[in-house]
Amino acid sequence: MTTRYDENARNVLGGELIPCSLNPVTGFYRNGCCETGPHDLGLHTVCAVMTDEFLAFSKAAGNDLSTPRPEFAFRGLKAGDRWCLCAGRWKDALDAGMAPPVVLEASHEEMLAIVTLGVLKDHAVV
Repeated sequence: MTTRYDENARNVLGGELIPCSLNPVTGFYRNGCCETGPHDLGLHTVCAVMTDEFLAFSKAAGNDLSTPRPEFAFRGLKAGDRWCLCAGRWKDALDAGMAPPVVLEASHEEMLAIVTLGVLKDHAVV
């Protein structure tokens, strides 16, 4: 069961925003959805499927998503996990040729302020 922050949130395709992941639970609001709001300064709007390459890129850039942090109830991510990434981090990875695949139906429409729908479609999960 997902408690939504914004019942009217839309995805990048214009449809209802679906959950990204409940295992692990992701999202700025830890509700499984890549929703955003006034307190989400990182704009956690893109639902991405983790790859080993992206996790290494993110760690090298100072955002270690793979190491478990039990004090935050975070088990660490592995390849294949879905996670709501910050829009800027995904764009940085794109520019470096390391962008992980995205789930369009679970990526918030605010992501379109960072990259075009065409770019997202080029990196969409098939």
